[in-house]
Amino acid sequence: MNFSEIALSRQSCRHYDEKRPVEEDKLQAILEAARLSPSACNGQPYHITVCKGEKAKAVAEHTKGMGLNKFSTQAPIVLVISEESYVSSAAAGAKIKGNDYRSIDIGILAAYITAEATAQGLSTCILGWLDDKKIRKECEISKPVRLVITLGYAHPEDKLRNKKRKELSDLVNVIE
Repeated sequence: MNFSEIALSRQSCRHYDEKRPVEEDKLQAILEAARLSPSACNGQPYHITVCKGEKAKAVAEHTKGMGLNKFSTQAPIVLVISEESYVSSAAAGAKIKGNDYRSIDIGILAAYITAEATAQGLSTCILGWLDDKKIRKECEISKPVRLVITLGYAHPEDKLRNKKRKELSDLVNVIE
């Protein structure tokens, strides 16, 4: 599968197949892609906590609320992405330039995770609606939780939806 095929077939899964576990080799391929994702000064200012089984369900419960993420407890694996400290060079750059490199790096990490999951035939959903304090307690994490990514096989009823995206001309200007 090339990158364009991955981009066209990747979507936020809203219905997981609860009876189909994720193979360990596929999970390891996803985590290796995450390890290789670029970050400011190669600092990788994040940590991934892999939650499986009942722990995944417990963490997923803390992503629900106000009618959101009802499907999250169906996922057999939940990846909790928490912040870590900057390396000194990235910290200096962030302070001097007023840029939040850590958030950018976590976004890139999430893109690598979701792209590799798609290449492995798995589905994902990136969740920003979460209860940081409860997930930290559940996972014994001391640093802020920024994202949760559900991971598993899509239920056969979770069909590929048409992409709703802006036109390229609304996103891109070319200047010379």
